[in-house]
Amino acid sequence: MATESEKIELSEDELREIAGYAADCARRALALFEQHRPADPRPREAIDAAYAFAGGGRRTAALRQSAWAAYRAAREAGVPAAIDAARAASHAAGAAYLHPLANAHQVKHVLGAAAHAARAEELASAQDGASAQDGASGTDGTLDWARHHAPPAVTAVLGRLPAAPPGGGRVGELMRDLGAALRA
Repeated sequence: MATESEKIELSEDELREIAGYAADCARRALALFEQHRPADPRPREAIDAAYAFAGGGRRTAALRQSAWAAYRAAREAGVPAAIDAARAASHAAGAAYLHPLANAHQVKHVLGAAAHAARAEELASAQDGASAQDGASGTDGTLDWARHHAPPAVTAVLGRLPAAPPGGGRVGELMRDLGAALRA
C-alpha cells in the first residue's frame, strides 16, 4: 500500500464503477428524504448526475454543483433520517471526484454514500420503532446490500487506500465497518 502522500492507480472506469455503486447506495435512502421534502429535487438530481457519470458522462462542474446542492438540501432537511439520505446523495455525486491519492480521506468518496444511506435507514428504523421490535440494528439492509453489491472497482481501490479515518461519529463507524468487511 502506498504512503499517504503517494499517488495510487485509479482509472476512469474504476471511477465510473464507484460512482454507480455510490448512486445505488444513495438511491436506497432517497425515499427517506423525499417523504419529508417531496418538492426538493436536489438529492435525486445528485443521484441522477452520479448515474450519468457512471454511464459514460463527463465529470463536469454541473456534477460537482449537484453534489453541493444535495449537501445544502441536507442542511435544510430538519429530520435526521432525511439529512443523512441527502448526504448520501451528495456523496454519490462526489464519488466522481475521488483523487488518486493514498489518503484515508479518499475512502469517504468510495464509501460515504453507503455509510450515510445506512445511517438514514438506521435513524428511520429507530423513529419507526422497528429496531426495538425485531432486534435488528436498522442498518442491516443497506450495509448488507452494500457489502454484497460492491463492484470489483470498489474493493480494488479500497485495497490501494488506507483504512477510513477515525472519528465521524456513527457514520464514520459505519464506513469503517463496511470498509473492513469489503477488505476481508
